[in-house]
Amino acid sequence: MNKHVAMKTPPIVSPEAWQAAQQELLVKEKTTLRARDALAAERRRMPWTEVDKDYVFEGPDGSARLIDLFEGRRQLIVYRAFFEPGVYGWPDHACRGCSLGADQVSHLAHLNARDTTLVYASRAPQADIIRLKKSMGWEMPWYTITDSFDKDFGVDEWHGHNVFFRDGDRVFRTYFINNRGDEVMGTVWSYLDITPLGRQEVWEDSPEGYPQTQTYKWWNWHDNYDADAAPDKKWVEVSDVGEAAFRDKGAQ
Repeated sequence: MNKHVAMKTPPIVSPEAWQAAQQELLVKEKTTLRARDALAAERRRMPWTEVDKDYVFEGPDGSARLIDLFEGRRQLIVYRAFFEPGVYGWPDHACRGCSLGADQVSHLAHLNARDTTLVYASRAPQADIIRLKKSMGWEMPWYTITDSFDKDFGVDEWHGHNVFFRDGDRVFRTYFINNRGDEVMGTVWSYLDITPLGRQEVWEDSPEGYPQTQTYKWWNWHDNYDADAAPDKKWVEVSDVGEAAFRDKGAQ
């Protein structure tokens, strides 16, 4: 039976006092939120560097180049997960931290709808990766590193997310985050906020010419996306009403 150490809890107050404290904290939370938005805007203006080496991976369907990992989309996020001989948990499990992160990955259809592909990469053979994904219930594309990709992009000794952008046959590295920065990854928004195009909604501060659509309107059920379909008229009406209500309350 677990024994709990005595805690020095915050004061117990009336509902009115609690509401006042919550509103005071909310001001600080909104300041932090807007600062995070500004940081994402700055991230979208970071310089890029071109990838001039032809990296090759092994996938479930055979050999694949880095540009193939985009699956035809313009943006690619590659997470280096540690699953290979010598890693704690091998061969039954990947690294505990990487596995916790994999459990957080949101449904990929929403990222794909924003022209973004997420993949995992490790040094384990494909047979082991396929087995691991099945046993853990993971569905993200997962490739085997066959060359110096991990060393060249700072993830040979530690996990991390590298972000790339494709312009025709040219590939550019646009961003990199690792260590504690990886803790926040997993939601649609956390992934899109590290991409060069961002969430691609009109409220964002993005460079001129970047793709942007009306806020909320592109959202959909994960089994209902159609790249060529116009926003659902009923959903447009519902989201307009919701957005107006939020703005009336100053909840931005």
